[in-house]
Amino acid sequence: MEEKEDSLLSGVKEIARRAKVSRATVDRVIHNRPGVSLKTKNRINAIIEELEYQPNVLAQRLALTSRGILRLAVLLPDISQETEYWKAPLEGINKAETEIKQYGLQVDYYFFDQNEQAVFAEQVRLIMENKPDGVLITPTFETESIALLSYCKAKKIPCVLMNSDIPGQQRLCYIGPELFDSGYLSAQLVHYCLKEKQKVMIVNIAREIENNVAILRKEEGFLAYFKEKLSEDLLVSLNTTDTSYPAVAGKLNELLQEEYHVGVIYVTNSRVSLVAKWLESIGRNDIILIGYDYLDSNIEFLKKGIIDFLLCEKPQEQGYRSVMTLFQFLVFSTVVKEDYLIPIDIITSANYRYYRN
Repeated sequence: MEEKEDSLLSGVKEIARRAKVSRATVDRVIHNRPGVSLKTKNRINAIIEELEYQPNVLAQRLALTSRGILRLAVLLPDISQETEYWKAPLEGINKAETEIKQYGLQVDYYFFDQNEQAVFAEQVRLIMENKPDGVLITPTFETESIALLSYCKAKKIPCVLMNSDIPGQQRLCYIGPELFDSGYLSAQLVHYCLKEKQKVMIVNIAREIENNVAILRKEEGFLAYFKEKLSEDLLVSLNTTDTSYPAVAGKLNELLQEEYHVGVIYVTNSRVSLVAKWLESIGRNDIILIGYDYLDSNIEFLKKGIIDFLLCEKPQEQGYRSVMTLFQFLVFSTVVKEDYLIPIDIITSANYRYYRN
């Protein structure tokens, strides 16, 4: 490692030799840090100009790590376990990894089942044990995510949250949609579609609902709109932690028998295709259906006209930007905005062909 460091920092060594100062002093001047007299700073800058020296920031940083590489830990749901949604962020992460690996950065993947909190906790433990240089997580389980954020804060490891945020927690940044606004926008869209004397059904389909930050924030935004503009009396709720089609269809049939005059159904996540399948099976084409995400299963029902609107939040871009943000911060000390909010797109059967995740 000593030989590698000498090779990478040879330009700094030569400047230090000519200026008769330490390499640390040269480094302070190069990075415009305090602690160097004006006379010494001018002498060093003159030598830098004479040698036409261009500092290799990446090489310096890699030389100063014990492993000679920078490692990023990515904690992401296993795409084989549930919906295909997480395939898109993974594609974005893979794209970023392909672009940065030539610079000596390595991405280590830690996958978990969204239905198994214990698996998530174990992956968090492994990340802390392996001591990465940067962390990217989607904070599905709040308690364990906060523990990881606390670890990163203590160890001064930059951590990016993707897709959903945890309010009040210190992190490098959040990259994803503003979930409250996503729910609020959905309610506004529902308002345009709602006819007199009709009700709206809010459908939450997830193995974990009570602690699901994404679902709860979207629902909060949706309810806020109805409190401000309409009335909560127009709302009917359906929650199911059994995500199988028979269970979802059974719950929907039960509510249908209650004789609610439902004109619009709003599904808070990507499982909107389950509701679409049910509507198709009972021959109901008079109910407006709104849900999330540009998935093959959802697009098929969108093309048929059973799903009317899909709200999409560019998951592939979220994955790509998250990794590149860590890369730029670790290597180039780029100033990072606390939040990078992804636009919320509305996709219909008329424009889905032109949309890219």
